[in-house]
Amino acid sequence: MTITVRVAHPEDATGIQAIYAPIVRHTPISFEIDVPTVDEMRTRIGRTLETHPWLVAESDGHVCGYAYATTFRPRRAYQWCADVSVYVEAGSRRSGVARALYTPLFSLLALQGFVTLHAGITLPNPASVGLHESFEFTTVGVLKRVGFKLGAWHDVGVYQKSLGPRGESPNSPVAFHAMDAAQVERCLRPQTRASRF
Repeated sequence: MTITVRVAHPEDATGIQAIYAPIVRHTPISFEIDVPTVDEMRTRIGRTLETHPWLVAESDGHVCGYAYATTFRPRRAYQWCADVSVYVEAGSRRSGVARALYTPLFSLLALQGFVTLHAGITLPNPASVGLHESFEFTTVGVLKRVGFKLGAWHDVGVYQKSLGPRGESPNSPVAFHAMDAAQVERCLRPQTRASRF
């Protein structure tokens, strides 16, 4: 299939919610218990895009995956760190969608001035662990039995990736909404490509 990656917009909320809903209902991958409504997802997209990238992958005009970044912790000394997440619809997994989303997402975050990325992975999840390790995330710890969902306690692996050197006097990251549109497009352009199941 052909995958096209672009910046999300609030109108993508229905497609994004359709991908996320079965993950919330049927898996411990997300620790949310109640499926967010389409309106809530629309609000999340708009709020995220003020500060961080939110990308969607499309195939034949259909949203088949999404990835985004959020604030790691609210205190200012953490401002150069971001949390990242990627979700792919069941029928499009193992087809390169997650990689096609993460590659430009990380490029955009580096351009903004972020230097460290974090991902939390409910364990066991060898596919997600393998994806993150392929992007040079390393394990920095495991939170033991921290989430109770679907009748069981679950561990969460904490993974970290360095995006680049840490300066002696770093500037604050640029908010995503303030980024130059041409720079954003350059990060996304190579991600229009063919991928095979």
